[in-house]
Amino acid sequence: MTMLVIDTEYLQKTLAKLLEIPSPTGYTDTIVRFVTRELKSLGLDAELTRRGAICAIRQGSRRKGARAIVTHLDTLGAQVKFVKEDGRLALVPVGHWSARFAEGARGTIFSESGFYRGTILPLKASGHTFNEEIDTQPIGWDHVEFRVDALARSFEDIERLGIDIGDMIAIDPQSEFIDNGFIVSRHLDNKAGVAVALTALKAMQDEKQRTPVDIHFLFTIAEEVGVGASSVLTPDVASMISVDNGTSAPGQNSSEFGVTIAMADQTGPFDYHLTKKLVSLCRENDIRFQKDIFKYYRSDSASAVEAGADVRTGLITFGVDASHGYERIHMHALRSLAELITAYLGSPVEIKRDFEQFKAGITGFTSQSSTEAEQDLTKDAVNEDLGPQA
Repeated sequence: MTMLVIDTEYLQKTLAKLLEIPSPTGYTDTIVRFVTRELKSLGLDAELTRRGAICAIRQGSRRKGARAIVTHLDTLGAQVKFVKEDGRLALVPVGHWSARFAEGARGTIFSESGFYRGTILPLKASGHTFNEEIDTQPIGWDHVEFRVDALARSFEDIERLGIDIGDMIAIDPQSEFIDNGFIVSRHLDNKAGVAVALTALKAMQDEKQRTPVDIHFLFTIAEEVGVGASSVLTPDVASMISVDNGTSAPGQNSSEFGVTIAMADQTGPFDYHLTKKLVSLCRENDIRFQKDIFKYYRSDSASAVEAGADVRTGLITFGVDASHGYERIHMHALRSLAELITAYLGSPVEIKRDFEQFKAGITGFTSQSSTEAEQDLTKDAVNEDLGPQA
């Protein structure tokens, strides 16, 4: 199969635009509108759930047995927990991230009366006042506060500004695109995945790629708090690949280059046949890849299965250094992911039994490597015309 051309300039420009849009979980309307318009410009009409998860279907040769690519639009952030008497704001995190990475962050607080800029600071922020205590104070969300850049020296001042408990705070990405291909920014998880999915769609549209089944491009809005793809799938979808970040760190096999194919995360192994197919496609198309397992990680795939979706799931990632902190990735991984997505979506469907959610009997069911005795027991029940891949 001929590889599609990936427009890396579009990929980078789209990622830069996405990073500029604040979208902590719970405050995603603006980015939903942006992605919906972008899908429209690429030729797809989007359907939205009540809360804003996006589904855009690219028609293939068959509706049933559809394939899905899912990424999430929401990022980490914070909320106001309560207002202190001195006008500073206590915080709780939105999503799971360390207050260590919050200290010193600039951000925007969205109140009913408008938005204000500010900084997350440790409770003891001045060395001239606290001396060595600034280095020995504890780390945690109970030990940081938000300083509003306005006349806000008391509870009454904050009340006058219209700031209240529960107001959302978006953290500045502080993005930097370096000439050597590295990208450093907060919120690359998962703005980079969104940019990859849109770029893969653009490549398919530009080259009028035909696919054997419909393709559902899904964009969720609450992955960082564990909800993810729990309510955006339809029964037509037989297999779903999540595009997200992989952790390139000591003890992990992920890389900032090529595709990292996840074999399992904290919820268990990904689909045997789908993962095997992704590996085969990388080898056939000379796409650099590596495998990894994530112990403290879950994605949109987990939320879909937990919600009851009978769907094969996989996870492909771009390696991120310092995930959920000051993240760093490389364009090589993003381009490689887009190449793999287009290769997968255009590939034949081998497990035709997946066209139906329920199928009577064992005929056409998949098989895995087994002992000789097990093969003897099952060989009569396996349809030899079907391959082991999704």
